[in-house]
Amino acid sequence: MSQSVPTPAELFGPLFSAVQERRILGDGKAFVDAVPRWSVADIMAAFDRFEGDDSALRQFVDTNFILPPNVSQVTATATSLPLREHIRAMWPALARDPTQSEASALAVRHRHVVPGGRFREIYYWDSFFTMLGLIRDGEIELAEGIVNAMTDLIEEHGHVPNGARTYFVGRSQPPLFHMMVALLDNSEPAVAARRLAAMKLEHAWWMRGTASLQRGSKAKRVVMLSDGSILNRYWDPRGTPRDESWGEDVETARTSCRPAMEVYRDLRAGAESGWDFSSRWLDGPSLSSIRTTTLVPVDLNAFLYGLEKAIASSGGEEGAIYGAWAEARRTAMHRHMWNDVLGCFCDYDLVAQAVRAQPTAAALAPLLSGLASQDHAEATARLVAHRLVAPGGLRTSLVVSGEQWDVPNGWAPLQWMAVTGLRRFGQNDLANAIARRWIGTVESVFADTGLIFEKYDIETCSVGSGGEYTAQIGFGWTNGVTADLIDSLSV
Repeated sequence: MSQSVPTPAELFGPLFSAVQERRILGDGKAFVDAVPRWSVADIMAAFDRFEGDDSALRQFVDTNFILPPNVSQVTATATSLPLREHIRAMWPALARDPTQSEASALAVRHRHVVPGGRFREIYYWDSFFTMLGLIRDGEIELAEGIVNAMTDLIEEHGHVPNGARTYFVGRSQPPLFHMMVALLDNSEPAVAARRLAAMKLEHAWWMRGTASLQRGSKAKRVVMLSDGSILNRYWDPRGTPRDESWGEDVETARTSCRPAMEVYRDLRAGAESGWDFSSRWLDGPSLSSIRTTTLVPVDLNAFLYGLEKAIASSGGEEGAIYGAWAEARRTAMHRHMWNDVLGCFCDYDLVAQAVRAQPTAAALAPLLSGLASQDHAEATARLVAHRLVAPGGLRTSLVVSGEQWDVPNGWAPLQWMAVTGLRRFGQNDLANAIARRWIGTVESVFADTGLIFEKYDIETCSVGSGGEYTAQIGFGWTNGVTADLIDSLSV
């Protein structure tokens, strides 16, 4: 496995801080994706002599870096294709050939798919949902390329980074590699063995620090509750601003009364969750109240249960060990993460030592992974039907926070998780109702714009908003999920 690779912030230090904190390029991701024209030493030597205002600094950047293409706002376009055919036709536009490492970009040695917009590289959990559409459309070779790329990344780093960039290596995303593998043919023994080994490596990465745990303690991404139960949280080893959102993170920490390093780590952990950001991680109305690392997320642990079950299915004595871990996790989640008053699974609060009382779409993850009981599933379905179903799909939460993973936004992966989890427990009418509402939202916006977006306002069935950037177009996981839901309803 590779050693830690330096990020743009570490390479360019004061130059990086100046560009990001003064918002010279607008979108902080532009600078971290830029390619230096000269050596780092030469650029920094030139910067040591630099004096000038923001305009001069922008000129310095243009002189010394090749910036990525600007992602401009796209206006409505005419299209003659219906939505489902448009999705099928989009795969070549989102596919990328193998790439070598360059500047902040990690090598991706297989043909793969990117989300679109400002997201120019392959991302972890996005890729599973994209694969759903690829499989439906017969793009098996492209789907295989994605899983092979993920396998490479696990072998090189011990985990799948958030995305294929140096500044993402410190964190991962929701662990869905085992679900990607399950979508493909694994009958070739050598292929199956390599993918199984990668699952074990990934599991070991998430469980690092377990040996040092004592009751009521936490280490890296693992925690031990007072009764000895072991569960997982999101975390990041760096207590610095995220490279790609440096200016925003510095400002967030500045408005907090907490140590900056603590805020930065919680922001990074929130980014690892994929829900960046959400009231799930907050202690108040402001992002500066974020405390992701003090929460045990229900969806993360449901996914890790699925990973353990997938490894356990390989059989043998080792498989039995993973099966025992899965059963222990299931027992712990039933005991500590089921909110009997609400009738759904919720995140566990390590500070309060109690389950939270905030229903979110993450409550469907235990249904998806199969760790819920039938009674749990039926209670969850009632809650979803009464509180989480919106005119345009499944609500992410019930909180209006201004963050993008809250009301009014709906997200493709959460729709699929809910629909698939509900169907697993026989709640087909509710599942199909959510699917139809989501498809209706995507179709309505597509009819107006000719575009598919990263997120949607499911209260008004329009384009989503909020968070650190405008809604992006493309868009990998929306394409994949919507294609899968359309096809599953037509069966």
